[in-house]
Amino acid sequence: MAEGPPRGRTPSPGPGGAPGPPSPRVAGAAAGSSGTLSPPAAASKWVRLNVGGTYFVSTRQTLCREPKSFLCRLCCQDGPELGSDKDETGAYLIDRDPTYFGPILNYLRHGKLIINKELAEEGVLEEAEFYNIASLVRLVKERIRDNENRTSQGPVKHVYRVLQCQEEELTQMVSTMSDGWKFEQLISIGSSYNYGNEDQAEFLCVVSRELNNSTNGIVKEPSEKAKILQERGSRM
Repeated sequence: MAEGPPRGRTPSPGPGGAPGPPSPRVAGAAAGSSGTLSPPAAASKWVRLNVGGTYFVSTRQTLCREPKSFLCRLCCQDGPELGSDKDETGAYLIDRDPTYFGPILNYLRHGKLIINKELAEEGVLEEAEFYNIASLVRLVKERIRDNENRTSQGPVKHVYRVLQCQEEELTQMVSTMSDGWKFEQLISIGSSYNYGNEDQAEFLCVVSRELNNSTNGIVKEPSEKAKILQERGSRM
């Protein structure tokens, strides 16, 4: 005894009016009127962070600027490498000081190290090391080292010399002002004597330089141009 077609289906007529095979059902037809599945929504490009109770909002592109950093591994778009709890708003929970997170986030945004005067550079360095941002760690260490060098040098001191010269010697005097010497003032003292039929004008030239003649306890010898200035100064 031949079986009939399954209930609920109407077989299509075949050649010569004979029933044909049932038509295949479209997979996922219930997902939409067109019978195709809608693509999954793309992950949001904005990320919300809860750092020590303070909220920060940034883009994934910014947070992933340093591929090996903690922030990139936390919320990279391809799938986070680090697990982290989220609060009721969906923000990533990070148990760090929010005061020093601002310079970290700004550096990832524009690549510049900007630290407010009220913030300690050592605190920014500690956070940069925690978030594993190697380029920022180098910048902060350089900033700290430069500040320490300026502090160890103390206030800048200057040494002054007063050189007496004639008017025709001014050009040569200016040409020898190097090796750290800087022109300060030129004082005319009039014509002190006659040479032939011409009056010879006399000037006092005041020059200065920073007093920094030793490095690591080694005294530097003055250069030849500095010796010329010293010899001219001895004429006074």
